[in-house]
Amino acid sequence: MNFSINSLPERHTKPRKEGLTMVMDIGLSVREAEDMLSVSEPYIDLIKLGFGTAFVTPNLENKLAVYKNAGIACYFGGTLFEAFYIRGQFDDYLRLLEKYKMGYAEVSDGSIDMDHDEKCKYITALSKHVTVLSEVGSKDENKMLAPYKWIELMKKEIEAGSYKVIAEARESGTVGIYQSKGEVRSDLIDEILTQVPQEKILWEAPLKAQQVYFIKLLGSNVNLGNIPPNEVIPLETLRLGLRGDTFHHFLK
Repeated sequence: MNFSINSLPERHTKPRKEGLTMVMDIGLSVREAEDMLSVSEPYIDLIKLGFGTAFVTPNLENKLAVYKNAGIACYFGGTLFEAFYIRGQFDDYLRLLEKYKMGYAEVSDGSIDMDHDEKCKYITALSKHVTVLSEVGSKDENKMLAPYKWIELMKKEIEAGSYKVIAEARESGTVGIYQSKGEVRSDLIDEILTQVPQEKILWEAPLKAQQVYFIKLLGSNVNLGNIPPNEVIPLETLRLGLRGDTFHHFLK
């Protein structure tokens, strides 16, 4: 920090297990990745190469090296896993993770229909090689899971070996745990938290209002994901009560 201010909320330091910020990289160049880290590296814990962007991004190895050298975990979006799975190429996916020396992987079924027991088997299989994050919820705004189903799926995936379960929202923040205009499904969140430990959940929250909601509900060290690269610093000010939306929330 550049100077001292009294009575700010305490933020966990890296390597963090809680208070994670996951950034969504949907096609940054190597230079843009370096620029992002030059100001935001202390506040970033995970970087997701969104959906299938890793397949078409130029200089992928160089960009992965930038993130690795900064000590930040990086992983391919769950949609890429789904693309390999639906084509019967799981072994090729494993070889891809090995080729790029990926230490993390995401398992999701947001764009496909997959038996949940089968999904859990993939989580378990992958967890023998890498740290697994799994995503719960559909990318289809017309598919609404009941709260008990969210809880059931999350608990089973944690038991299967998932390090964190990701609550789906897409990069738009308009599906899954949110309504079509981005409003939080607060009753759903409350029910999930009665049975799933908050530290095991990574809430996708690409919009400021969503970030504010979770910080006020669960504190500065809530896990938040799908953060745009240029929103990392603003998010950290929200976590610290240094932006109007959370300014009074942390004053004693």
